[in-house]
Amino acid sequence: MDFTKVVKDRYSCKKYSDRQLSKEQLTEILEAGRVAPTAKNLQPQKIYVLQKPEDLAIIDKVTPCRYGAPTVLVVAYTMTDCYTYPGGKYTSPAEDAAIVATQMMLAAYNAGVDSCWLNRFDPDQLAAELGLPEDQKILMLLDLGFGAEGAGPLANHESRKPLEETVIYR
Repeated sequence: MDFTKVVKDRYSCKKYSDRQLSKEQLTEILEAGRVAPTAKNLQPQKIYVLQKPEDLAIIDKVTPCRYGAPTVLVVAYTMTDCYTYPGGKYTSPAEDAAIVATQMMLAAYNAGVDSCWLNRFDPDQLAAELGLPEDQKILMLLDLGFGAEGAGPLANHESRKPLEETVIYR
C-alpha cells in the first residue's frame, strides 16, 4: 500500500468486531516494531501481546477504551537499556517506544487491521495488574482488530492545522 495513503487514511477505531487478526498479520505488525529505529539501537521496548479473555479483562479493568478489540499490545520499555543524552538529565526509552508503537500502528493499517492508540489508563496500575518487572514502564496500549459494522473515523479525523501553524522555519 502507498505510504501516504496509510498515514492519511488510518484512523482510531472505537468499535471492534470479535474477529481475531491472523497470526501472519500479528507477526507483520510486531516485525514493524522490531525493526523500528531506537537511540543507539538499544531497543528498550517490550511488547506484550494480550489476547486471552483473562488478560483482556485486566485491560477492561484499567480503561474503558478497549472498544472490544480482540488483541491489545502493551508497549513498555526498560529503564536500563536506554540512551542517556549528553548532560545526563534525559533518557530516550519513552521516545524509542513511541517510535516502535507508531510503526506498529501504521503497519496494522497496511495489513488491513484497525487500531487505536490508548493512553487513558494509569500505567503504574496496569503494570502492577500485569505483574511487569519493576524496571519496565508502560508507554501505551495499541488495540488491534477489525472495525465492527458502523465503525469509522471520528467526524474530526481530517481536521488538521495548516503547516504554517505547526512548522517553523528558521
